[in-house]
Amino acid sequence: MITWTDFEKIDMRVGTIIEVEDFPEARNPAFKLTIDFGELGIKRSSAQITALYKKEDLLDRQIIAVVNFPPKQIGKFMSECLVMGVYGDNKEVTLLQPSQEAKNGGKIG
Repeated sequence: MITWTDFEKIDMRVGTIIEVEDFPEARNPAFKLTIDFGELGIKRSSAQITALYKKEDLLDRQIIAVVNFPPKQIGKFMSECLVMGVYGDNKEVTLLQPSQEAKNGGKIG
């Protein structure tokens, strides 16, 4: 169990994907995402979401991400946030997203 104080340390925000690139160097199939978090700025992430999404489906899509992890080196790529999703039976990821358009950088609580 975690406490409310523990939960408050996790900074989850809404962002809009503004660029999607293939990531052929990744160990598992993935995309490189560039995400606009409004006043928090632009962050990049590696996301293993190729099973259910095509690049063109992701552009301009709003997502939920944890933005306060330290950057993580993935090959030559620096991932700056963790895009959130739900794992399916075959480890495919369904992205979490707001049901209505939200302000980029909006805090999840």
